[in-house]
Amino acid sequence: MKNRNGFGLVVSTFAWLMVAYGFTASGGEIDPQQKDWYGRYKSQENVPEPEKMLLNEDPEPDLTEGFKPLFNGHDLDGWERRGGKCHFEVNDGTIVGTAAPGADSTYLSTKRDDFRDFIFTCEIKWEVDGNSGVMFRAQTRQEGDRVIVFGPQAEMEGISGDRGWSGGIYGQSCGGYFYPLWLKDHQAVRGAIKKDDWNRITIEAKGKVIKTWVNGIPAAHWIGDGTYAEGFFGLQSHKGQKGTVLFRKIQVKEINES
Repeated sequence: MKNRNGFGLVVSTFAWLMVAYGFTASGGEIDPQQKDWYGRYKSQENVPEPEKMLLNEDPEPDLTEGFKPLFNGHDLDGWERRGGKCHFEVNDGTIVGTAAPGADSTYLSTKRDDFRDFIFTCEIKWEVDGNSGVMFRAQTRQEGDRVIVFGPQAEMEGISGDRGWSGGIYGQSCGGYFYPLWLKDHQAVRGAIKKDDWNRITIEAKGKVIKTWVNGIPAAHWIGDGTYAEGFFGLQSHKGQKGTVLFRKIQVKEINES
């Protein structure tokens, strides 16, 4: 017992030093409950090697000071629809996105398209289950007569199913998942979504480093390659036969990195 306690003290001291000197914890072990999802997604272009994935161990940033609303609560001033033809409207102080059968995924996007470093937060609730998410540093390209929205997206996948990747980072129309939530270390955030209530997604972008939280629980820690340095925010209504998702408390705090 004496040796065991001594070993535990060494481990604890080492972990403290890792944090104190800026070292980052990494994961690596696929949760057995996620093995089918791992098999399905492991060959995507963007997907990371599990043993090289970094862990978000930071507390959610303070959301009380320095934020500016992106939604005025009354109309869609400052926003525009990009991508498909799903419907967005304002109802009782919330933005309501509704899937349209046959329509492509659609993004209610900020007209401003030069957001760089920031903390973004909003709340999401599902009236009718359906995949959704928040694009950030997003961009567009033209393919024939179609406008394609692409770039990183904080996934908010809905309230049914057993995958639990809300808070992961998906490369929309650019190669698939940058950061899936399939490790044993992601167990807590995979259970973070409240099916009948509002859910808060928070995104912190500082240079190439992106971190996310769902209802205050750490989710993703992704380091990009600099491709997506700036862009717009986009609230997704995913393509499909159904889906109604509500957005509120949409705020951003821009960070001026020196």
